[in-house]
Amino acid sequence: MPPPPPLGRIRWVLLLACLALALSAMAWFGWREFHRFEQRALGSVGSVITFERGMRLRELSAELAARGISDAPYWQWRLLAQRSGLAARLQAGEYRIEAGMTPPDLLRSITDGRVVQYRLTIVEGSRFRDLRVALAATPELEQTLGGLDDAAVLARIGATEAHPEGLFLPDTYFFPRGFADVELLRRAYWAQKRLLEQAWQARAPELPLVDAYQALILASVIEKETGRVGERRQIAGVFINRLRRGWRLQTDPSVIYGLGEAFDGNLRRIDLQTDTPYNTYTRFGLPPTPIALPGRAAIKAAVEPATTDAMYFVARGDGSHVFSRTLDEHNAAVRRFQLGR
Repeated sequence: MPPPPPLGRIRWVLLLACLALALSAMAWFGWREFHRFEQRALGSVGSVITFERGMRLRELSAELAARGISDAPYWQWRLLAQRSGLAARLQAGEYRIEAGMTPPDLLRSITDGRVVQYRLTIVEGSRFRDLRVALAATPELEQTLGGLDDAAVLARIGATEAHPEGLFLPDTYFFPRGFADVELLRRAYWAQKRLLEQAWQARAPELPLVDAYQALILASVIEKETGRVGERRQIAGVFINRLRRGWRLQTDPSVIYGLGEAFDGNLRRIDLQTDTPYNTYTRFGLPPTPIALPGRAAIKAAVEPATTDAMYFVARGDGSHVFSRTLDEHNAAVRRFQLGR
């Protein structure tokens, strides 16, 4: 029968066993807490965090904790990033905490670059000067155009036209913080150019228009004449009829555009008689440039006008128009809907 082991040896074995048990318990507890961390939804839904260029994951976890979004310790974020292989792929930018978003969702959002998108809407019928004001009033854009005149702006975006009016497609544009104003303008310019070229290629036959730019000019006049989508092709039809017959267009919006800052909101008879390059009461043909930013519907109407025998139209006062074939019909409509008011 072997002699019993020394008492000190037994103590060491027991100590090691307890230590192993404690380490196993700590590992199990840590693993359980890590899985809970992975599945727990982040707080402060709707808030925006900024992952700066050169920022480390430790700094991100500290910011999340400071803002009450996640109280998880740094080691959990580090382990998550290492396990998912995302640690070296984090992209700078702003990120929004969405409802139900978990830590893995946030890291994937940052590595995929799903940054917060801001928006700017270019309004149909507005002018280029309005667009420049809107760009300058958007703080999320990097401002690079301040102090430049219109010609310099066109040069910056690579435009070949000499006048900026009408060259930018009215639409809603999305962009991340720090996106340059000139880049947004360039995007709107090429969007309008592509749309206009497609519309010109699909134009109705035998239009009295020389090129796509004249179609853009006509579209801008249509845009300012009516806000009703259903009337745009009829308005276009009247203008096309007048151009074919060599009549003056006699459209008030072009006169107003030619008056510039002198227009005080009230169009007078003397204004209609004062000649400017944009006065379609004193000059034949189209204005020399667009007078506003026309949208898709107005451009389509310009190249696909309605077939009509109407030569005149007058506003009813409710946004719609009365169309007439003869001057007598038109004068009667003017007396009823304009002079009567």
